[in-house]
Amino acid sequence: MRALTEADVRASFVNADADELRVMEMPHDFVLTDWDYLDFFAWRDPSVARRGYVLAQIDARVVGVVLRASDPGRTRSGMCNICHSLQPGNQVALFSARRAGEAGCRGDSVGTYICADLSCHENVRLAHPLAPNEIRASGQVDMRLDGTRRRMESFVAGVVADA
Repeated sequence: MRALTEADVRASFVNADADELRVMEMPHDFVLTDWDYLDFFAWRDPSVARRGYVLAQIDARVVGVVLRASDPGRTRSGMCNICHSLQPGNQVALFSARRAGEAGCRGDSVGTYICADLSCHENVRLAHPLAPNEIRASGQVDMRLDGTRRRMESFVAGVVADA
């Protein structure tokens, strides 16, 4: 992902109104972000418990989306639809995003289950433990990274669709 300033980040949001952008808090370590390492950038708002943000690069343009989280589930386990990590149920939440443009004004939204702390980018890089007789395939991690990036870009594109 290309390096962004705070002004670039605020200007990229397609489904946020002026008040949401005004109260949006950047992550505390924003200035330390290693942009070359990221496929997308996501964080929870430290001041608003149920709000999150994601930035993804769609066709060379960075698109930002405001997310709203439900309470994490109480089930035994859940799977993130972005990184495909199986997690305890309280670590996966339903995130919804108001669609951009007129559809969003009508109240249309899209949603999916995502890691509650929006750490998909890191979770997919963690190596899953292997069984004693398993051998890790050389491209396995790269396939997981590509799939995670594609699924997040698809989710963000669904917010922008028909805007």
